[in-house]
Amino acid sequence: MSIRLLAFAASTRKASVNRRLIERLAHHARQEGAEVSLLDLNDFPMPLYDGDSEEANGRPASADRLQEMLASHQGLLLATPEYNGFFSPLLKNTFDWLSRPAADGQSGMDALRGMPVGIVSASPGAMGGMRALPFVRAVSRAASAFHEDGSLDDEGQDHALAAVARQVIDLASLRAP
Repeated sequence: MSIRLLAFAASTRKASVNRRLIERLAHHARQEGAEVSLLDLNDFPMPLYDGDSEEANGRPASADRLQEMLASHQGLLLATPEYNGFFSPLLKNTFDWLSRPAADGQSGMDALRGMPVGIVSASPGAMGGMRALPFVRAVSRAASAFHEDGSLDDEGQDHALAAVARQVIDLASLRAP
């Protein structure tokens, strides 16, 4: 049985370099034998988390769908942009909603407990997202870092990205049924 990894970029921009980065990370994971489900968070819209809204309307159905997807995978791959020294508000909001109890009482955090997560970041600046994610494989000057085929111009960065995929797969194999 192959390892199943869920992957998404915490950016909804069509031309996001983090979308390109997560696609490259998914490519490496597939080369290592993993089955990768690459999501677009545009398909899982969630309002800005607000406790009053949650009390009145409950958790969004898209959070329930995303939680179900998480539960059916052994690992998670994320790419997030850096916004003024922080990770993306979209990433925070997604996990804010996932942390809330679903109608069945389950929390999205239950699905994540013990799950290996590979987090990467790309940014147009020289720091490459490092301020947002201190222990991440970051890609600097991301606007010009990719070749037309999706590979990275910097071979060292591409090897580091492949290592993230390999490490997540190795850890996820410990969770496989």
